[in-house]
Amino acid sequence: MQDSRTFTPQPTADGSFTFFSSEFGEFFHSTQGAKEEALVKFVEPCQIAQKAQQPVVRLLDVCYGLGYNSAAALEVIWETNPNCHVELMALELDATVPQSAIAHNLLNVWSQPIPELLEVLATSLKVQTHRLDAQLLIGDARATLGQLRQSNFQADAIFLDPFSSRRCPQLWTVEFFQQLAHCCAPTGRLATYSCAASVRSALLTAGFKIGFTPPLRGRQPGTIASFTDTDLPSLPLRSQEHLQTRAAVPYRDPQLGDPAPIILQRRQMEQQASSLEPTSRWQKRWSWEERNDV
Repeated sequence: MQDSRTFTPQPTADGSFTFFSSEFGEFFHSTQGAKEEALVKFVEPCQIAQKAQQPVVRLLDVCYGLGYNSAAALEVIWETNPNCHVELMALELDATVPQSAIAHNLLNVWSQPIPELLEVLATSLKVQTHRLDAQLLIGDARATLGQLRQSNFQADAIFLDPFSSRRCPQLWTVEFFQQLAHCCAPTGRLATYSCAASVRSALLTAGFKIGFTPPLRGRQPGTIASFTDTDLPSLPLRSQEHLQTRAAVPYRDPQLGDPAPIILQRRQMEQQASSLEPTSRWQKRWSWEERNDV
């Protein structure tokens, strides 16, 4: 774990801040806009404003981090329906991350009482008010998600926000997504910033239907998943063909306990043995089509 004192706020393009993880070698959010990413890649695709019409909304925030996705969701929910009761389950490996975000006042870009409530969550790991029941479960998300599944928690929206699959393959496997599927309500939605073929393939294998979410400031699109393809924006042909290449070989973690190097090695071996089209051939084909598109 990284000591909270080493987390230095880094500005992003929309004026909000993020942290850099020395452990994973990545920023916690898109440098194109951390706050904007929470809305565009997570809250809006999960149709949080529509779900806020319900008396109760249940959220599952996987890799809670600084708390931005939950903060953005709470603001949209209570702006839409001030009487909506929210049940939030948040999974996070390192408690110093949300605590450091509070210490640097990074959640103050959202309206009160959201920063105050999430400060209590970061320090006490639990919040209970008339509008919010929240828990922050600290530890390996594979284990804490297993505990959550046993409680029969059913999320209306799941925010899937780990570090990239190359850095943190443990949370992008078929088996982990199957656990997420068990914690997703029949009408629930799962959103992630990732558009990787391996991630989309794993979601499909776990029983989800998938679509794409709009890119943030012209960068990569994300992915939205649910058990029905109603209202899911269809993947463009290029992305559909990407799912027929070796890039789509998913990560696997049969016992939900393997370290990252083992998961990476297992996928590499499966890719080498795969009869799917080499990804390089797909890249060349689409590169040629783009050059000749008039």
